[in-house]
Amino acid sequence: MKLQKIVSRLQELHPKEIDLSLDRIKNLCKRLGNPQDKIKAISIVGTNGKYSTIQAMFAILKEAKIKCNIYTSPHIKNINERFVFNNQELNNEELASLFEEIESANNNEPITFFEILTTAYFLKASQYPDNINLIETGLFHRFDATNILKSNLASIVTSIGLDHLDWLPENEQNVEKIIYEKTSTLLNSNIIVAKQSNKEITDSIKKTISNNSSDKYFHNENYSFTMKENDFFYYEDQFGGIKLPMPNVKGQFQLENISTAIAALRTLNDFDIKNDYIQKGITKINSIARLQEIKSGNFKELVKDHQLFVDGSHNPLGAKVLNEYLESLNCNKHIILGMMANKDHNEYMSYFKDIATLTTIDIPNQPNSIKGKELKDKLNSFKNINYKESIEEAIKSIPVKENDIILITGSLYLAGEVLNLN
Repeated sequence: MKLQKIVSRLQELHPKEIDLSLDRIKNLCKRLGNPQDKIKAISIVGTNGKYSTIQAMFAILKEAKIKCNIYTSPHIKNINERFVFNNQELNNEELASLFEEIESANNNEPITFFEILTTAYFLKASQYPDNINLIETGLFHRFDATNILKSNLASIVTSIGLDHLDWLPENEQNVEKIIYEKTSTLLNSNIIVAKQSNKEITDSIKKTISNNSSDKYFHNENYSFTMKENDFFYYEDQFGGIKLPMPNVKGQFQLENISTAIAALRTLNDFDIKNDYIQKGITKINSIARLQEIKSGNFKELVKDHQLFVDGSHNPLGAKVLNEYLESLNCNKHIILGMMANKDHNEYMSYFKDIATLTTIDIPNQPNSIKGKELKDKLNSFKNINYKESIEEAIKSIPVKENDIILITGSLYLAGEVLNLN
């Protein structure tokens, strides 16, 4: 209750949820002794795959007995997920105490909630100067609150695509502008660029970072992976190759994220990341709402022996890689869909082929989401499309047969509701 009250107060300090500027957070961090200058960080920017890449690195670093602090956004089930220190989430009491310290230092001045959260993270992280910080950038990078570091160990650029276009001027709503926003101010250290959806995007990234003096590592140029039979894949870079077991997360896109994580960690000269740590770590990845199978709980009881997945994909690039996984399965696929109002709903669903049924729903507790009935009307090109008010009703309404799977997707907020209700 105390934590909720503090969060409510902090959310009222600025009239906007997002106000792209670095001045407010720089001033607040200066009052606190610039804690961001006292940490060792790996920055993760991009559109898709940031969270999964972070979780892969975290799993490997834990095997190497290297302690981590982790900052991610948004949270799925509760705000504590954003604050991991010494490999553990802060509990409610610890987080409330941290927020109170930041609130006092801010002295009621206008500042966005995300800037407050980021300052809180930097302050707490500075208490663990030997830990590696895995820091996910928010909306964009150039004016993102996390972009006040003066140095870092590496910057990872995950796959970049179209998302959050409503935050860009109308004449600049294109992938080149997004690439510029995300990569033009990367620090001089190491830059690891993940597999992109096409050569044009990779070339645009290269052009944007051409004057950056970092050592640069590109997928398929400086590191790569190949699928092998008998449940393993092969990773290779300038340091050599590793035969790796298949990870405990599903989808080809996860192999891309894992390979990027491995490439990043192997560029760090001060840390001895042995092959054994990698081999063991990638079988212990904790990935919430990224093609996560629901194996127990209220909703699992409704689907009985059928497989139920939840995935927080919410943009075209996410839909594309999600469909690639679905197409690898020889069964009927049923999608339950809820989305935020500002997304391109038709573009998102255009990537899904061979869907048995599509059921739209309302996302609980999200005033900025599109109503399920309206979403159904927008997607009327799908033959077997229905609307149900709740997740439970949607699951019950699907005519599943043997080996069918049900996938709930379209929003991280929806994924959080699914996991909480389950």
